[in-house]
Amino acid sequence: MIEIEEMDLSHFEKIKDCLQTEFDDFWTESILKSELENENSKYVVAIENQNIVGFAGIIILPDDVEITNIVTKKSERKKGIGNLLLDKLINMASKTGRSNISLEVNENNIIAINLYKKFGFETVGRRKKYYNQKEDAIIMTKNF
Repeated sequence: MIEIEEMDLSHFEKIKDCLQTEFDDFWTESILKSELENENSKYVVAIENQNIVGFAGIIILPDDVEITNIVTKKSERKKGIGNLLLDKLINMASKTGRSNISLEVNENNIIAINLYKKFGFETVGRRKKYYNQKEDAIIMTKNF
């Protein structure tokens, strides 16, 4: 059974050495640690059999909430962990008093785009060449 709980520095210590290899290579140890130390950021972890199999976060801004990431361990993908994490983030964001939650996703990440659509996110814009100065970012929003 997968449990979702708030992420803290003890969770960070467990995954910091494998962030680049077992999760995704764009989240460095220093970036994640600074996010966890930011009072406007909230992160959660997915835990199965005492192992962290995913994590996700939001940042609470003055006008809205942005999803900063949803990451599933490479060996644990396609098990619904992203669904659980996204559901938790939406629930957390809905309690902030903001009217919507938004995100940016690589135009080529069809699996993620479909996940967001399933949860009611709509495309509202595009950032040209946002990823590696090559691929566009799709901006998606869900209103509460």
